[in-house]
Amino acid sequence: MDSGVTPPSGAPGNGTPRNDLPVSGDGPAVAGNGATAPEDRPARLAVGVIGAGRVGTVLAAALARAGHRVVAATAVSEDSRRRAEERLPGAALVTPQEVAASSDLILLTVPDDALPELAAGLAATDVQVGGKLVAHTSGRYGIGVLDPVTRAGALPLALHPVMTFTGRPDDLNRLTGISFGVTAPDPLRPVAEALVLEMGGEPSWITEEHRPLYHAALAGGANHLVTLVVESMDLLRSAGVAEPGRMLGPLLGAALDNALRLGIDGLTGPVARGDAGTVAGHVEELAKVSPAGLRAYVALARLTADRALGAGLLKPEDAERLLEVLAD
Repeated sequence: MDSGVTPPSGAPGNGTPRNDLPVSGDGPAVAGNGATAPEDRPARLAVGVIGAGRVGTVLAAALARAGHRVVAATAVSEDSRRRAEERLPGAALVTPQEVAASSDLILLTVPDDALPELAAGLAATDVQVGGKLVAHTSGRYGIGVLDPVTRAGALPLALHPVMTFTGRPDDLNRLTGISFGVTAPDPLRPVAEALVLEMGGEPSWITEEHRPLYHAALAGGANHLVTLVVESMDLLRSAGVAEPGRMLGPLLGAALDNALRLGIDGLTGPVARGDAGTVAGHVEELAKVSPAGLRAYVALARLTADRALGAGLLKPEDAERLLEVLAD
């Protein structure tokens, strides 16, 4: 795409040092190993956060750790105000317009459904966003959702951390080594990459048109995994298992490791064996105990059978018997 944008003077990857940020003492501080301290490196940005939730405060804290200055944030709920005060000390809690006005990098860390309205609202105000980096953290959207501010001269980035955040103190350390799904105009790729690396992550480039599929894959894998595990734990409790988590932990850990290392070749169990009788017994029992769980089991068993058949792990005649058992 031809975005017509160029990195701002002093943005990461631009190579032009910023001269408007204060440096204490008689010169730049030096870390113990002789390197320049993070806060005195060139291209340090004033960072603002619109939406001081679990994600926004973690990313802003990571940028602060890299030497950028978190100057302002919005915080509506009591939880978000407390989180901002704990993780972003010194940041002023102000309105979205004031955050945008005071920042070189504006992080939009609001729920997906609120993002289009927020971008349009910022563009409709008299706040000047020209030349400012505006980054959102939604997995669903690329940079198209930022078109209102892009037309006003902002420099759009989509930086989605591929991680779940719980609001606990260890969330910041979870950034180390994770992937970020990144979408940016070509001139801003060095900027996006530099910011992700500074936060401890690894950039993975996702095209604008592939953002919905990318996010569906992540949500299906991570969110549905939680649902499946909780359902399994409930069923085990119904079967009389006192500590289902302890029972499932080693099994699920091995299954996940097999899947990530081996793909479909790591599949085990009755579907992979073509054991239609066992699957029929599962269907019968689940119908009594968990009708909703049965529907999920049937859908996943069908998908598993299709995958196993395609990979040559399951004979066609065994797959046919399985699909008869799994028919509506």
